Amino acid sequence: MEVNVNEKRVGQQIRSFERVLSVYQGKEPFARFLTQFFRENKQMGSSDRRMTSRLCYNFFRIGNAAKERSLLERLTIAEFLCEPQSDVVAIYQPLWVEQQAYTPAEKLAFLTSSGFINKLDIFPCIQHLSPSIDTQAFLNNQFEQPHLYIRVRRGSEQLVERALIKAEIAFQALEKNTWVLKNGTNLQLLKGITGHYEVQDLSSQQTMKLISVTAGEKWWDACAASGGKALLFLDQYPGTDLLVSDIRMSILRNLDERFDQAGIKKYRKKIIDLTKDPLEALNGEQFDGIILDAPCSGSGTWGRSPEMIAQFKEKNIASFSVLQRQIAKNVLRHLKPGGTLLYITCSVFKEENEDTIQFIEDNLHCRTEKILTLKGYEHRADTMFAAKLVKV
Repeated sequence: MEVNVNEKRVGQQIRSFERVLSVYQGKEPFARFLTQFFRENKQMGSSDRRMTSRLCYNFFRIGNAAKERSLLERLTIAEFLCEPQSDVVAIYQPLWVEQQAYTPAEKLAFLTSSGFINKLDIFPCIQHLSPSIDTQAFLNNQFEQPHLYIRVRRGSEQLVERALIKAEIAFQALEKNTWVLKNGTNLQLLKGITGHYEVQDLSSQQTMKLISVTAGEKWWDACAASGGKALLFLDQYPGTDLLVSDIRMSILRNLDERFDQAGIKKYRKKIIDLTKDPLEALNGEQFDGIILDAPCSGSGTWGRSPEMIAQFKEKNIASFSVLQRQIAKNVLRHLKPGGTLLYITCSVFKEENEDTIQFIEDNLHCRTEKILTLKGYEHRADTMFAAKLVKV
């Protein structure tokens, strides 16, 4: 198949890609770094920025695969796996062009059988995946950017729908309040609907389906971060007494802003270090339920931040597991007998998921009622883990 490409233009794009990689040190999320890089290089046009971003993100998606090959060879492999059409492939591997539109699974099988990559090098610590995860399906999904999901506040469905239609933004309602949009959709262009929706991944929204709450109960979102799950909780259970906590005041300030935009005034907040017994901070308070969105590797979200794939070290899995167990021990001291613990991670690793639940069962007087692996790779979403436990 003959493909006409502008080799000079492609060469410029590759040089921009190489320049970005040469200065990115991995000390901050790549999206934030790239925004600053483009701000400092205003000579780059919009098409140059888009292509630089595409090449970098695609390159990150192959992790440590083909490390023995040159940067250009690895970029060509990444473009082949991630894109249905690529000028980079057309120039540097023209014999692959006819297979460019194949599925990721077919292209991965071709590269593996041809000796270009070992598929086990694509995602780190693949041998640690939770047993309920389909390894092949999970790997295939790594070559596509996840969709953008939003949660629409109850009662705001028509308002948000009208705004999206007016802005000519395509969307699909998976459920009444869970909508999916094309990744990269600029929702900042929408006026008058701030606080009526939240950007929240599909799997994150589904974690709350494990629990049921009675009005008047006291709940604690122990690792609230910027408040995404707390907002979902209060939208579903507005009659509850909710405490939100985090160790970082800056994060709680962001939470306050999001809650204010959503019109939520009734909640409590505290700065709490969960690596220690929070007895004093809580004044001995006991809760009917605790949401523990535990610190973790974040490996189930690396489809959105693929720069993490090559940076991650296997030893970190054990470190997160130890931290999770310590935090679980401390928060469960403040759960009433018969109360509910909702344990959540955005990890795909067994040690952070099933093994931690087994530890809680064996050592912290809890009974597991339900475990849910949220297989985001089936929906172009994040892959997450959730479990409902009851204190006995």
